[in-house]
Amino acid sequence: MRVLGIETSCDDTAVCLLQAEGSFGSDPDANVGAGFKFRILGNALSSQATLHAQYGGVFPNVAKREHLKNLPILLQQVQKETAGVKPDVIAVTLGPGLEPCLWTGITFVQKLAEELRVPIVAVNHLEGHIIMSMMNIKESQEHSSILQNTRMMGTIAEFEFPILALLISGGNTQLVLSKEPLQYEAVGKTRDDAAGEAFDKVARMMELPYPGGPHIAALAKQAREENLSADIKLPRPMLNEDNLDFSFSGLKSAVLRFIESQHQGPSLKNSPRTVLGAEVKMQLAREFEEAVADVLVGKTLRAVEEYGASTVVTGGGVSANTFIRKRLTDALAEAGAKLLVCPPEFSTDNAVMIALAGYFHALKKEFAEPTTLTASGNLTLDSG
Repeated sequence: MRVLGIETSCDDTAVCLLQAEGSFGSDPDANVGAGFKFRILGNALSSQATLHAQYGGVFPNVAKREHLKNLPILLQQVQKETAGVKPDVIAVTLGPGLEPCLWTGITFVQKLAEELRVPIVAVNHLEGHIIMSMMNIKESQEHSSILQNTRMMGTIAEFEFPILALLISGGNTQLVLSKEPLQYEAVGKTRDDAAGEAFDKVARMMELPYPGGPHIAALAKQAREENLSADIKLPRPMLNEDNLDFSFSGLKSAVLRFIESQHQGPSLKNSPRTVLGAEVKMQLAREFEEAVADVLVGKTLRAVEEYGASTVVTGGGVSANTFIRKRLTDALAEAGAKLLVCPPEFSTDNAVMIALAGYFHALKKEFAEPTTLTASGNLTLDSG
């Protein structure tokens, strides 16, 4: 089956065509992905990060405008890569995300599906991240019957249910339990800011560019390399509470209080100059990153023990953070569990994950009625 994936949930416009075969498997005790494989035939993405940097975050109406401009360009690029091969189904992100952005993808797909006379699968963006992180991806030197060049291909990693998914991005931080394929139960979520949102807001306080996560990570890495111990002490919110929920708003506020305490002269809001020196910035970045990692690792280990999961998958932009990945990998190995995480280039929003999720639902003939498709900015994962 050939699946065209369309992703426009936030500020990345993405289009992908992949070919897949095999099933997820229905026996929880069997090798989950036996017989499943896929190949990416064409893949295109346009990031708006530079454009939104001037706002310090994503400006929805600007993002919508860029999606409208980029979608036909990216589709044409993928069609050129794939010699105009027609998809059997189109998968589009339904939510969660910014509704003006989601609508651009939905309306684009409604028209395209009618032109191509193919069905539509509505995909939960969060499920896309989970399924993407279950994949083993590698370069393929095999010649496709359609394309005669190297393409990415993949299979499902080996694991047994139940599994836990840790979703960490700018819009979501949650722990999701899955006892069988395509069935989910959220067992922990953030009560305020998501982890990625906290990274971006703290970076803005530190006068670092948007998106803030990579800049904080780079400063934190430099602090460790230079052995700059963090004399700054930040809280680990909700780490010791008897639940699996998260909260990063208090951590963000603690950073602000520290920065204000370092400021000399006029009030912080009215001062255009940099408040923190280079070494203090590195120390603060290190302590903040380690505080977030402590909370994510601590909550994940508690969930692993509570639900008896031997595998954790993690996805979302923050999962590309090298320090957090290593902390999770080491802690889970010590607990007798393993971490599945996709390559960093597929951790952030992309159309490959939407096409993969769409494929598995298309196998079950879970097609959407095109005229009733509605963007759902607050869409959740559940067992329904």
